[in-house]
Amino acid sequence: MKVLLHACCGVCASHCVDFLLGRGDEVVLFFSNANIFPHEEFLRRLGGAETLAAHYGVPLVVDAPDHAAWRERVARGFENEPERGARCPRCFRYSLGRAAAAMRERGCDAFSTTLTVSPHKPSKTIFEIGRDIDAAHFLEIDFKKKDGFRRTLAISSALGLYRQCYCGCEFSLRDSCGNGS
Repeated sequence: MKVLLHACCGVCASHCVDFLLGRGDEVVLFFSNANIFPHEEFLRRLGGAETLAAHYGVPLVVDAPDHAAWRERVARGFENEPERGARCPRCFRYSLGRAAAAMRERGCDAFSTTLTVSPHKPSKTIFEIGRDIDAAHFLEIDFKKKDGFRRTLAISSALGLYRQCYCGCEFSLRDSCGNGS
């Protein structure tokens, strides 16, 4: 099966790509992260995704970031929400919607996301959103199962991938990385 895998970063994608290839899938890595702020951070994470794609020999599709559109469609009115608050499911929906569209454009059979590998992301919510967008083509894989998150750390460390301390947007940066406010 040809799977378009939405990737939030190289670290999280590492185990997910390995897992999908291990079960015989063809993987297209889809780096779509309009939420990432600042742009320099986007470029650092993209570098990790490029390294990972080269390591596994999988194609990497980069969705041009439009942070202003993301702020308008996702964050507007939710700027004061804490990390893991009501803004986050809106962001998941935005990214998964773009992944579903890219899956169709690229002739893939299914799509999934690396978001479920994080112990900080609610897989149940992500699955509900994926089903709502395209139940027939969304692969519900909880990549954190069977030590998936630990494997991301091992693989990404071996590849020397940059590991960030926040999810991506300016609001998660505010609440993470020891910023405290």
